[in-house]
Amino acid sequence: MLQSLRIKNLALLEEVSLEFEGGFTAVTGETGAGKSILLGALSLLAGERADKTVIRQGAPACEVEAALYFPESTKIDALLAEMELPPCEDGVLLLKRVLPRDKPPKITVNGSLATLAALQRLGERWIDFHGPGEPRRLLKEACQLELLDLFGRSGGALATYQDSYRGWRELLAERERLTHETRLSPEQIAFLQNELVRLDALELNAEAVEALERDSQRFSRAQELITLADGLAAGLTGEDSVQTRLAAHLREAKQLAALDAASQPLADRLSSTAIELNDLGAEFAALAQQLVFDPEQAEQLQAKLNTWLELKRRHGGDLAAVQAAREDLRRRLEVQGDLEGALLRLDGRIADAERAVKKTGKDLRLLREKAGKELGRAAAKGIAELGFKRADFSVRIVTLPEPGPTGDSGAEFLFSPNVGEAPLPLNRVASSGELARVMLALKTILADLDDVPVLVFDEVDANVGGEIGRVVGEKMAAIARDRQVFCVTHLPQVAAQGDTHFVVTKDEVAGRTVVSITPLHTTRKARVGELARMLGDRAAKSALAHAEELLGKR
Repeated sequence: MLQSLRIKNLALLEEVSLEFEGGFTAVTGETGAGKSILLGALSLLAGERADKTVIRQGAPACEVEAALYFPESTKIDALLAEMELPPCEDGVLLLKRVLPRDKPPKITVNGSLATLAALQRLGERWIDFHGPGEPRRLLKEACQLELLDLFGRSGGALATYQDSYRGWRELLAERERLTHETRLSPEQIAFLQNELVRLDALELNAEAVEALERDSQRFSRAQELITLADGLAAGLTGEDSVQTRLAAHLREAKQLAALDAASQPLADRLSSTAIELNDLGAEFAALAQQLVFDPEQAEQLQAKLNTWLELKRRHGGDLAAVQAAREDLRRRLEVQGDLEGALLRLDGRIADAERAVKKTGKDLRLLREKAGKELGRAAAKGIAELGFKRADFSVRIVTLPEPGPTGDSGAEFLFSPNVGEAPLPLNRVASSGELARVMLALKTILADLDDVPVLVFDEVDANVGGEIGRVVGEKMAAIARDRQVFCVTHLPQVAAQGDTHFVVTKDEVAGRTVVSITPLHTTRKARVGELARMLGDRAAKSALAHAEELLGKR
């Protein structure tokens, strides 16, 4: 639920802070008053792209921030964790977006910097917009199928089908590649075999490559290393070395210990040092011996190194790429050895995959057929309540010529607004007003199946009025029983049914146009006055009486 919203320097609005309740919120105002500013602020927080023309003239930046409350925040916290953002505190999600005029934009989520993509992913979870263009989506078959699958709870069956379909298509692509792969000549096969032998000889694993590169570096600097190791060995244990000089000091320490027993520990430590220096000298000498490569060993190492560098350069530049190249060579040689057999085996796998696609496609189609009948009945009832008493609505499941990404079937919504006329596809019979009512009826049916907590309807009541306006308001209120609903409306019959009511006004202050958003639900007189204005005249007694009647006991 949207708890609070602060807007600063957006379009014609200077600054406003709003508090919201759950349920149905009506937003009204004169045409052109700036009701879209509220929707624009919510769109910005949902991750919609925006340019700097939305910044109020003369202001350095536009700012929008909101607090959203999730009674159960497990899902939203999981999404935040996936994006490495802080979790909600006490179920509250804090969003802020700043669009400066002369600086890069800034987005924060729960106080942490975030990207526009992160804001968009969060927006998909907390808000859903239904604007004037929304009904036009109903004309698209993909949208109709999406709504049907949502109603029929077919998501699991669709996912199962898509897994089968994807596997089948991958096998078909593999067969296409094999079929068109040119059979190699004996010379080409010999070249690939030789290349594979060279790759296998390198023992391609991280440890072997690391050892090869380490040994090659030691070999390239072997003389320098030998000189240093020999020098250290001689300096520690050779003639006139540290050990030789230390021997005289050790004798003196022993004499001191014989005269003064308290100095014995010091003599012991000096003796241990002499032993350690002797060991170090021996180890440096041994290291110098290890670094001596005989000519044959040096030649083998250099050849192996050259092979590795050549293959690494040819096949991609790193160990993973060279390993992948080796496996590709192995596969190509295996296929050349039994190309017909490989195709035959692949055909068997394709046949199995195609059977799985047909089965899962049929299961999905049966679900859709059942859901189509139920959705048709429910939608026809809802459309009748919105003024089309004798309208007919149905869903036709269409079998596709071949399986596709969304199944072996599609959906087509059929509609007839008048009795005696055969139902036809929506795009052939429905006007904009009819489409709006069909969409509203469907949204009412589908509201319980969608867990997005905030729904925004922008002038969904366009092209309706009178008694039908009251029904539209009732639909909004029904959806708002389980969701927070915002509805921008010009109909008093709709606005009167809101649990809360905000009015957007445009005024001229000090020679400049400003927009204000004010709550009306706290004062009955103000709300009655706004409803009377929407009825035609806020000063007319008849309009005020009608407004009181519409408002009822609210």
